[in-house]
Amino acid sequence: MRLRFEDCVLDSESRELVRGGRVVPVPPKVFQLLETLVRARPKALSKSALHATLWPDTFVSDANLANLVADLRQALGDDAKSPTIIRTVQRFGYAFQAPVRPDSGEPRTPSVFRLLWDGREISLSEGENILGRDREAVAWIDLYSVSRHHAKIVISGDEASIEDLGSKNGTFVRGESVQSAVPLADGDEIRIGTAVLTLRRFAAVSTQTARSQ
Repeated sequence: MRLRFEDCVLDSESRELVRGGRVVPVPPKVFQLLETLVRARPKALSKSALHATLWPDTFVSDANLANLVADLRQALGDDAKSPTIIRTVQRFGYAFQAPVRPDSGEPRTPSVFRLLWDGREISLSEGENILGRDREAVAWIDLYSVSRHHAKIVISGDEASIEDLGSKNGTFVRGESVQSAVPLADGDEIRIGTAVLTLRRFAAVSTQTARSQ
């Protein structure tokens, strides 16, 4: 079983958990807990069922399980206050809630994102890309209707989103005012001040594919 969820890959055959492209050291019991929850998804497993699986014929307190879950969340980078991977079912147990997809083990080639504005093509990098009148901005737009740090586009793998940075004249996507982070799609029209930009997403061609053509 090799499955991908969020920025993690669970490989049961190699007994490895990979997060952000790096192998995360995981104690055997923590790895077993993760496997158990993943196999049962989206069903919630009771504490007694987890005790029976993890510590058969052995009495341990609920604190042991709670500590194990805490260690697992730390390994996954899952925030206990607002978890997206391991869900706590009050007075019952735990469930694995993150969307999962099979992983072939082949390296993924991330998409390439660009902004089109006034005849220019502006390349966007992984992480935060500032749009504004500041010359240091990734997308430098020298218009008085545009704030120095007007908005930011965040690239995360194959996904992009935009946030307004408290600009004077606002940020708009598809004609709608941006009040919080808004996901972006290929071809979306973005307006900051009086500048109208278009986001384009291209599938990057891997080196291996390019050589075979």
